[in-house]
Amino acid sequence: MRPDDWHLTDDVEEFLARAGEFLESRPTPHTHLLTAIEKIRKRGPAEHGTEAPVFGHLEREGEVQAAFYRLNSHRNLNPTALSPEQADTLAAHLTGLRHSLPGVLSDHDTATTFAEAWQRHTGATAVRSWGARLHRLGTLTPPEPIPAGRGRAAGEQDRDQVVRWCREFCVDVGETVSMDAIDAGSWSTSRFGDRHFTFWETPDGTPASMAAVTSMTVGMVRIDPVYTPAHLRARGYAGAVTVAVSRAALNTGATDVVLFADPANATSSALYRRIGFVPVGDFVGYDLLGAARG
Repeated sequence: MRPDDWHLTDDVEEFLARAGEFLESRPTPHTHLLTAIEKIRKRGPAEHGTEAPVFGHLEREGEVQAAFYRLNSHRNLNPTALSPEQADTLAAHLTGLRHSLPGVLSDHDTATTFAEAWQRHTGATAVRSWGARLHRLGTLTPPEPIPAGRGRAAGEQDRDQVVRWCREFCVDVGETVSMDAIDAGSWSTSRFGDRHFTFWETPDGTPASMAAVTSMTVGMVRIDPVYTPAHLRARGYAGAVTVAVSRAALNTGATDVVLFADPANATSSALYRRIGFVPVGDFVGYDLLGAARG
C-alpha cells in the first residue's frame, strides 16, 4: 500500500461518486461523515469559511477501503476505520502535501493509531480531548412510568430557547467550538444549526427537556444533543424526549437511530440502555499539538 493510493478532492460530489457507496454501506459507524457531508451538500462549503474542505478516499484495485473529510485546516480530520498501515499511509500522504491537522476524531483504534502515525511523521504530541460511546437503537422501550406531558416539535418561535439551551449544553460538556460560534452569532455554523429540535413539555406547556436529530441520511439519524436544565433533571424528561424523537424517526422510515453518550456518565448511559440503545463502540478525539504546518 502506497501513500498515493489516497485520492483527495475539494469537490463533495466527486468524492461521493467514488466513496458514497462505501460510506452508505455502514451508516452507523459512518454517522459523522454522512451527516457532515449532507450538510455541506445542502448549505455549501462556504458556510464553514473561505477555505475549501478536503475529502479523501483510499482505493485499491477499484475498491474503496476507507475515507475521510476535513472541513478546513482548523478542524479535525474525520476518517472511517483504518488499519495501522492505512493510517500510516494517510499520515504520510498528508504530510507530503504539507497539510496541517489540529486533531483527529474517529473510532478509538483508528484515532489512536492515526495520532501515533502523525506523531511519527511530524513530531506532534497527541492529547486526548474527547471521548464518547456510540449507541444504536435496538427495540424502542419507553420508560415506565413516563412523565406527564408530551413531545412537541420546536418552531421558529422557540429559536431563542433552543439556542440558549444548546449553549448551556455546551457549557455542561465543555464544548467550546460550538459555544464560540453561538456567542459570535453564527448559529448556523455550529453543529446544531441544521438539527430538528423537539421539546418535552409538561401538561401546562412548559418545556422541560430538549432533544434534536440530524436530517435522515440513507436511513440514519443521529440524536444530538439531549439536554435538560439542571433544576429539572431526575424526573424522566430526558428519557421521554429521547423516546419521542426516536419514535418520530422510526415513523418516518429511519433504519438506524444512533447517539453518542459519555461512558463516564453512568446516569445517561443507563437511561439510553433502558430505552433500547445498544453500545456499538467507543470514539475518541485527539488534539495534535505542535504539528508541522504547511
